[in-house]
Amino acid sequence: MSESLFVGVDLGGTAIKVGLCNADGELLRTYEGPTQAADGADAVLSNIAAYVKELVPPGTPEWNALAGVGIGIAGFLDIPAGVINFSPNLPFKNVPVKAIMEEKIGKPVKINNDANVAALGEAWGGAGKGIPHCVCYTLGTGVGGGIILHNRLIEGFSGMAGELGHMSIVPDLEAIQCGCGKMGCLETVSSGTGIIRMANDAVARGDKTSLAMIEEEITAKDVFDAAKSGDEVSQRIVTRAAFYLGKSMAAVAVVVNPQRFIVGGGVSKAGEFLFEQIREVFHKLTPGNAREGVEIVAAELGNNAGVVGAAGLFLRA
Repeated sequence: MSESLFVGVDLGGTAIKVGLCNADGELLRTYEGPTQAADGADAVLSNIAAYVKELVPPGTPEWNALAGVGIGIAGFLDIPAGVINFSPNLPFKNVPVKAIMEEKIGKPVKINNDANVAALGEAWGGAGKGIPHCVCYTLGTGVGGGIILHNRLIEGFSGMAGELGHMSIVPDLEAIQCGCGKMGCLETVSSGTGIIRMANDAVARGDKTSLAMIEEEITAKDVFDAAKSGDEVSQRIVTRAAFYLGKSMAAVAVVVNPQRFIVGGGVSKAGEFLFEQIREVFHKLTPGNAREGVEIVAAELGNNAGVVGAAGLFLRA
């Protein structure tokens, strides 16, 4: 087998997913196993090595063609050094993951932020395929991001490029403190967590809303469903989330001038109800030359974006 192959690892707090890709970004197959984070960092890294070897058995033609293993990790990373400084859901603090994994696997290893690799996955094999300049948002518990220019992932000086969720976009009078410690981050209003917080605040104030009838914990889906059904409080929450997303895209557009914005993550499942509002704000706030021809579309790869993007770190980073 002469064609190079690449393995991507999506390292989550409860599960590790590994995938084998060819040089065209095609996902050939996947394997998944438990993270076992409670057992410590070395156990987690040993599990990654075991799952990679389960996916691609050593000594096979595919193993010989394996050019590298990329790992996507949530947290604060020193990407050039290959070190996880801190990860909120994993037992890692200043762990030299790249060096350890290269020893355990016997193949070159690269690490990167989970949102970056999801963006790279969409750019390589998903909604951004064939588009050299795109920006990806991941709307979930937080707001992640990734910037692709000239078909390459932009990492920046210390690997912090593309942290779109931590753009200070909300005015001081409306701002609350983000988990990062700053005030007014996009993440506080446009993430699933932010949407749920605004919904709970509305119920606690006694606002007239159907959300008050929900007996269990309110979810972002509950808010979108209520908004689509005409609940005015929920509509205001969604409009606010969409406004700041569109506003952030307007700011990004005049800095990197992408051809396409790709939006993924659980919140994006609200579909056109959300996307139409984001597009309206973007078109209103963005100068013509940075706006014309720019598309705002949904991600395509779903849960596979992380493994595809991690595999692509050797070709597209």
